[in-house]
Amino acid sequence: MKNILKALLSLAVVAFGIMPAIAFPDVNSDHWAAAEIKLLSEQGVIVGYPDGTFKPDDNVTRAEFAAMAIRALNQHHTKVVQPVNFTDVTVDHWAYEDIQKALYFDLISYEKEGELFRPDDSVSRAESMAVAVNALTTETISLEKAKSVLAKRYIDTHTVPEWFLIPAGKAEILGMIVVIPSAKDAALEAERPATRAEVAAILFKMMEQAKLNPNAKLAEAMRKKTGEGYVVPEATVQGSIGTLPAGSIVPIKLTTYISSQTSEGGSMYTATAPQNYVTKDKYILVRQGANLKGQLLDVRPGQYFVRNGVLVLKNALITTENDQTTNFNAVGEVVKSRNWWMKFVRWAFKGEKLEVPADDVVNVKLLEDLKIDLTNGWIYE
Repeated sequence: MKNILKALLSLAVVAFGIMPAIAFPDVNSDHWAAAEIKLLSEQGVIVGYPDGTFKPDDNVTRAEFAAMAIRALNQHHTKVVQPVNFTDVTVDHWAYEDIQKALYFDLISYEKEGELFRPDDSVSRAESMAVAVNALTTETISLEKAKSVLAKRYIDTHTVPEWFLIPAGKAEILGMIVVIPSAKDAALEAERPATRAEVAAILFKMMEQAKLNPNAKLAEAMRKKTGEGYVVPEATVQGSIGTLPAGSIVPIKLTTYISSQTSEGGSMYTATAPQNYVTKDKYILVRQGANLKGQLLDVRPGQYFVRNGVLVLKNALITTENDQTTNFNAVGEVVKSRNWWMKFVRWAFKGEKLEVPADDVVNVKLLEDLKIDLTNGWIYE
């Protein structure tokens, strides 16, 4: 939360989940980038300023752009295991995680660790368009080819930095170069800081192309994960989103001992998912080992001729492999499997005692729908 607040104060693009459409008073419907700005604001990729404006002509920092690009590609829940060290981006920097993800997905290139990232510098048009191209799998082109396709349209091709020529050539071939329509002559203006409106248009083009030809790491991240496990027959899949509907029965493996004779109502318990929870098509909804927490909702000891023991669990939280902790509301009652004779005995004489040793499994029923991104296991809150 601390990092999120820092991001907002820095006017960074930090949003979790889908945000409602935002009407910016300084972005008229006839603004050349109005459609892109509206779409990206609806999807939480970009946000406005505290006063409600968007300020389309303002610049964007390199850190802000990294955050925007990662959210545009829907990879803000990815976990990076081996971070890259920069002397000017420490772990407490608000955009540290987003910058690491941009590096992991090869959106941003670097020569060696320990160099400067320059997070507060304005991102240039060349840098922003290069990131968009780096998100894709593209055909190899020569430097001569790049110069040729660029020279046909842009009056300043001869001023383009050499490192940007091939990315710019690829962007031109894919129709991804953003030029303000009102400009008299088409120019790349590679080293000019990109405006917020231009960044919105560039990210929109990147999003569209990445749906078709993502780079290798993005393609893997965007693939729905499959595996064996406990099949939840009621689970549904729509696109990359899986739903565990309310009423689904799933097993949980307790890691604490509970008993109708010694436990108390309201006591907390911990558990894990003993297997992957999967759909009928083997898409993984919840990974094995996810941690669960809850409390004993109802505990009554078994007493002969009075009552059988009662143990009712109320699960509340789940912590996933993404270190995400969110709601996992479910209830379960501990019951013993009995033949017809023991059913009669317990009905007639009562007194059954219940216990669940650590590592034993109890089935619980979900009380609310659970929507999960099947590409990365993120649960939508």
